[in-house]
Amino acid sequence: MANGTTRKKGASGKGAVKAARGRSVVTQKHTPWGTIIGVVVVVCLLAGVVTYYLVKSAPQREQKSRDEAAAAFAPSASNPDPSKKIPGVVTKQYAGSVHILPTERVAYDQSPPFGGPHDGYWASCTGVVYPTAVRNENMVHALEHGTVWIAYNPDQVKGDELAQLSARVKGKPYTMMSPYPGLDKPISLQSWGHQLKLDKADDPRIDQFIAALRTNPNGVYPEIGASCDALGPGQFDPANPPPFDPSKPGPDAKPMDYKGSTGAANEQTGMPGGQ
Repeated sequence: MANGTTRKKGASGKGAVKAARGRSVVTQKHTPWGTIIGVVVVVCLLAGVVTYYLVKSAPQREQKSRDEAAAAFAPSASNPDPSKKIPGVVTKQYAGSVHILPTERVAYDQSPPFGGPHDGYWASCTGVVYPTAVRNENMVHALEHGTVWIAYNPDQVKGDELAQLSARVKGKPYTMMSPYPGLDKPISLQSWGHQLKLDKADDPRIDQFIAALRTNPNGVYPEIGASCDALGPGQFDPANPPPFDPSKPGPDAKPMDYKGSTGAANEQTGMPGGQ
């Protein structure tokens, strides 16, 4: 009996040790909260990055679709000026290469102007979105080089509509955009000898106008191949452009049939020369 009792106690002791080990293993298999939290943080960060990208890139992605839809308005030898098929486009004939001095004004026949005498220094038109209104005489010169200028009424175009217009210009050569105080329509597009005024930034005619007229090689603007690069301080500085003058031109303003000012910058060098 004694031996039997001893064996039972031994067996009981071994069971207790085994149970203790089991409890130890169970205790060691704890939930990895640190790993889980780390994964959740990474997933949230990735979701934030993706959401930020989608929101920020939305105007560019939408613009790509608009560009594709307007591709049918690209000029060709058989259709040299597709803008003639765009409802609302106004056209006029203007003589090119008539320059004035930076201190002079032109009594333009249109507002915004889209042709006529202009400053010898062109406005930078390398996809620039100007935050403030720029002097007409410099902007018109850029049109002579094949640029499309989007002007907008700053009291009427804001927020998403402003972003839609900017997406058509930012970083795109031979385009530029600026506010135009007092504009009689929310939006006005200009290329040399062409204008289109619109009410909404999502109007497909904006993209059709750009596709038809920006650097159109078929003689719709005077100076094919001319530069749009910034001339720099002392000539035209895009970081500090000459401001728009909203006042009515005075009696000394140059008429639309003006022949040019002596000493105005010439086209080849951007430097003063005889007219």
